[in-house]
Amino acid sequence: MSEADPTPVSELHPNVVRVIAAARELGLEIQPRRYAEGAKTAADAAAAIGVEVGQIVKSLIFGVDGEIVLAYVSGANQLDESKLAAAAGGTRCARVDADAVRAATGYPIGGVPPFGHKTHLRVFIDPDLLQWPEVWAAAGTWNDVFGIEPHKLVEASGGAVTDLKRG
Repeated sequence: MSEADPTPVSELHPNVVRVIAAARELGLEIQPRRYAEGAKTAADAAAAIGVEVGQIVKSLIFGVDGEIVLAYVSGANQLDESKLAAAAGGTRCARVDADAVRAATGYPIGGVPPFGHKTHLRVFIDPDLLQWPEVWAAAGTWNDVFGIEPHKLVEASGGAVTDLKRG
């Protein structure tokens, strides 16, 4: 297990500062950890943190009939786009590009946190995340993550728990 770099608050990335502030507004205290080797993929993040890949929250941004939505999927699962479309009440579901992700959320792909977005987005959550006592989500960058109890993740994101798993 890799240890997170101790990062003084004054040296936090501005995105991480925004995520911490958004969490506080929701009544949550989070403690982001920075991993210099990055946490771009679920497997990378799990290895860096020292947890199971299923505990990693993949933040997937899609367009459903033109509406941008977020899906929080367990790192162990793949998203079924037809299930996401149905959950959102639509028919067509497709990934959006990096510019659309940043415009909607204010964060880069790989760093999208569960809350603190530029715009209000509907969120759909893989129920497999709820089996863990703690899950890990991006904190605004590819290198920063934080742990959160999954039911608090649901509440904080305003997400709807629904089957999203492929297969």
